[in-house]
This record gives sequence, C-alpha cells and structure tokens, in this order.
Amino acid sequence: MKRIGILTSGGDAPGENPCIRAVVRTGIGHGLEMVGIHRGYTGLIEADMEPLNARSVGGIIQKGGTFLETARCPEFKTEEGQRTALRNLNRHGLEALVVIGGDGSQTGALKLHQMGSPVIGIPATIDNDLAFTDIAIGVDTALNTLLDAIDRIKDTASSHQRAFLVEVMGRNSGYLALMGGIAGGAEAIVIPEVETSCEELAERVKDAYVRGKAHFIAVVAEGAKPDTQTLAQHLSGRKLGFEVRVTILGHVQRGGSPTAFDRLLATRLGAAAVQQLMKGQKGKMVGLIGNKVVATDLEKVLAIPKSVDLEFYKLAQMLER
Repeated sequence: MKRIGILTSGGDAPGENPCIRAVVRTGIGHGLEMVGIHRGYTGLIEADMEPLNARSVGGIIQKGGTFLETARCPEFKTEEGQRTALRNLNRHGLEALVVIGGDGSQTGALKLHQMGSPVIGIPATIDNDLAFTDIAIGVDTALNTLLDAIDRIKDTASSHQRAFLVEVMGRNSGYLALMGGIAGGAEAIVIPEVETSCEELAERVKDAYVRGKAHFIAVVAEGAKPDTQTLAQHLSGRKLGFEVRVTILGHVQRGGSPTAFDRLLATRLGAAAVQQLMKGQKGKMVGLIGNKVVATDLEKVLAIPKSVDLEFYKLAQMLER
C-alpha cells in the first residue's frame, strides 16, 4: 500500500483537524503518500483532491471545523454517484480511504467497502450516536460549549427571575441535552427518547417557583417532541411565576477550539486508522471502548442503533429538585 486518501463528511465536529493531522503524519511515518479530499463525498465525486505532507497539517491541531471542508452529498447515495466515487479513487491511485464523520459518513464508508475499496472509519459526531465507541470526536468540546452557555444563561435567568428553554443539537439523540443538563444543573431535560408533555413541564416550572427557586432552566434537544417552540407557546400562556424565554444555541455547538480530550482522542483514533490499514484490515471503524482503541466491522457498527443510557435520565430526575 502506497497511497491513502482522507476525507471528512457530514456535520463538522471539533477535533476533526487533529484527527486529519494524526492520519497524515502517521501515514507519512509509514512511508505512505497522503491525499486530502475536499468537501467529503462531494469532493470525491468531483475529484477535488490534493497531496498532503507534514507541513500541510501544521498549525491546525487547535482549530475547530475541518480544513478539508465538509458537505452533505445526496448524489453519493445513488448508484451512479458511488460508481463515480470509486472510479476516482482508482484513477488517482488511492489504495485505501479514511473517512471521518458520523452515521451517514460511515454508511458511505461501508458502501465503498462493499464495492471493493479498503476503508477505515473514524467516528466524529457531536450527537455521540455511533455504536462501538464510548465517545465520538467532538462530543467533549460540544458539551463544554453547551455547559458554558448554560452557566451564562443561568446568571441572567436568576437576575431576572425567569425560566429559560435552552435548545441544543440532537435531532434523533438526546445525548448532548442529557449530559449537558446534568452537568449544568438544569431543572428539566427534554429529549427524544423520553416522552414529556407540555403540561408536565408547566407544572414543574410552577412548582420550582413556589419552592423559591431563582430561575428554571430546561435543556431541550432539537428533536424532542414536543419541540421547543411548542413548549414555549404553551408555557407563555400560563401563569407560572416565571417569565419564559428561549435560547437556541444552534451551530455554535459545532465550532471552537477542540478540548484536550478531543485532541487526544482524535490523535489516537487517527493513528489507529492508518495502523489498521497497514495490518491489512478494512471495512472497520476505530473507536474508544473502555479507554482502549478497538476496531469493529462497519456492518456491526451501523446495524446497532445507539441510544442514550436512560440511567443518566433517572439520575437527572433525582437531581432536579
């Protein structure tokens, strides 16, 4: 094996740059030529590539986002798009591919593997919804960003005696909301995995006011039902004691310099991906399980949906007093 490609796909996650750096420098250490593919699978279909050396990835370890850029690529979901991608891998002499990204990205990696191209996946998603890794690249940084926001909102909420609904990312997973809510001392957590009614939340807000609390913070995952807007409309029409405000954190959670944990995780997984390829392994995803880097077949990773541990939700309820 002489030449390896690397791409980042889907939603960006802080820590992808340190991961790219580790893949490139580990590959060079093994005497490989490294090629960066811009804009994920879109760049692969369009053959938007460039050679990478040690200097190409210098000075990026502290930067958020991905310097290779990323995109969502509906065309890659088609048979024609996949054939074009495979053709470009062969035309440019790429004997293997490292794919950094979340569920959709790893699904694409599996498809290329099934078509005969050696691929190793690396989990990078702030939703932390990929199986066979305790935590994905970007999760720790996103949680710290969320926690900082909750702390700041709590200050102003207490000053004005208000209730805040803080919406965080998580269309199908409540991981960020749940862990951020626990760490931030939220009075309520609303996630897709647990049914919560508007009336239930209203009663909890009212009860917190009667008990003399200075504020009420509810962390709401964007994919929760009822959603933030529905909850806000219901609460605003009630006499609860607190005025209700909404803060949507949005894409601020994706940006920012990666934490030390994410840099170290990204470096370990990036190096491990290249080492797996050098051993002749393919069609796997490297992940962190019990502080050890473990490679698992992509078919197995994608066959098992990962949901939040509801024991943490029970813990949150115990602490919401």
